[in-house]
Amino acid sequence: GVADGVGGWRDYGVDPSQFSGTLMRTCERLVKEGRFVPSNPVGILTAGYCELLQNKVPLLGSSTACIVVLDRTSRRLHTANLGDSGFLVVRGGEVVHRSDEQQHYFNTPFQLSIAPPEAEGVVLSDRWGSFIKLRGSSKTGRLLKNIFCKNKLFSLLTQNSNYESIQQTARSIAEQAHELAYDPTYMSPFAQFACDNGLNVRG
Repeated sequence: GVADGVGGWRDYGVDPSQFSGTLMRTCERLVKEGRFVPSNPVGILTAGYCELLQNKVPLLGSSTACIVVLDRTSRRLHTANLGDSGFLVVRGGEVVHRSDEQQHYFNTPFQLSIAPPEAEGVVLSDRWGSFIKLRGSSKTGRLLKNIFCKNKLFSLLTQNSNYESIQQTARSIAEQAHELAYDPTYMSPFAQFACDNGLNVRG
């Protein structure tokens, strides 16, 4: 699973990573405790989010979210995606599936949120009915915003299947995305989307 905290909360003195990180840690714990059904990743996110809502310690923030479950028994891939977090399924060097982004409008993805009582109804929050679900045969937000798949990503992908090579590939992709994120001249997918919406943005 991956979640991407909404950065606008910084303007209110809230660390955006707290909500997304806590959401994913909660989902991870539920999975490790066996409190999930592999074919229902929406249920994992729903349960994790509901637990945050019931937490006695106030936690404010918003986040997109994506969970992918590989059911080893049925050999099926089950996914749930909300907002502009996402995933790619790559087989033999080719993308066989890519998750769809969900945006209300430019730079405003669907999201789960917890707002202070005075801001309820004002802060955007989507419910689990908004999740895009996929069930397919078995064949990551900022990454897709910073890297054009066909240009940068595939030069980093390998077809090796051992654990070490997969870890190295993942590390290389993350490092490339991080480097491009700080390049003020790079026309990233996010920058292209901004230009399409009338904003002159690079990097």
